[in-house]
Amino acid sequence: MTASFYSWDHDVLNIRVLVSAGARTNLWGKVKGDQIKISVMTAPENGKATAFLIDFLAKSFNVSKKSVELVSGEFIPHKQFRIHQPKQLPSFIQPNNT
Repeated sequence: MTASFYSWDHDVLNIRVLVSAGARTNLWGKVKGDQIKISVMTAPENGKATAFLIDFLAKSFNVSKKSVELVSGEFIPHKQFRIHQPKQLPSFIQPNNT
């Protein structure tokens, strides 16, 4: 079973994110429809929050920043990412067993 905010394409994790920039802390939030909310402290200026989010995701999945591909949403809160060969998963994301 897969949650609505992510899917697997072999060893690539597709994840849809609703980012809340300028928050008090950096943290994973709740699922909102087909996205998961992530709060980041970085202000939403000139792509800074997106750049920070890429670093946050890389650390969360224990991959390099090059392994975090922004598919859509560079300058808007609704983003889609592809995480190539994640080495660790947050507890709310199930591994791909195919």
